[in-house]
Amino acid sequence: MKDFFATYNDHLINSLILLGVLLLLWFILKVSIRKIGRKSGINDARIHLIIRYTTVTLFFIGFLILAFIFGAQFEDLALVFSSVFAVIGIALFAIWSILSNITSGVIMFFSFPYKVGDKIQIHDKDFPIEAIIEDIRAFQLHLRQDNGDLVTYPNNLILQKAVTLIQKDAIEDFEHGSDLI
Repeated sequence: MKDFFATYNDHLINSLILLGVLLLLWFILKVSIRKIGRKSGINDARIHLIIRYTTVTLFFIGFLILAFIFGAQFEDLALVFSSVFAVIGIALFAIWSILSNITSGVIMFFSFPYKVGDKIQIHDKDFPIEAIIEDIRAFQLHLRQDNGDLVTYPNNLILQKAVTLIQKDAIEDFEHGSDLI
């Protein structure tokens, strides 16, 4: 056991430093995402989802740096990652729309001008929608129409269509039975 610590002493110290830096970075990002989310009026479920995406990304970055600390060569890692990404790319090609919706959900977290409770109109030539945003999820929006129907609308399409804000915080009026604009 002494031989192990003597041999890998520098690697272990560098790994602990890396762990400390990543934990500090994770904490700063987590606090920043929460502040941005609360300032923008985004619900806690979406905030936690973005924090989870950030945590996974930091984990993979830490794993990559840790491999370099313990002596992996760039060529070796390039071969492993290119092989893994080739397999993942082929496997995920069939579900590209899911990845598109997740990416759109992350984009919407930081720059979507509409909030839960707003009444919007989506200008879609084939299926125009006028509804209240009931929930914003990782893959789709939940929209409640005036007649009570629930419409799920993919995140990637909401970023591609023209959207008009009809009324802010219309969900309270809808729940109390008031007439909407």
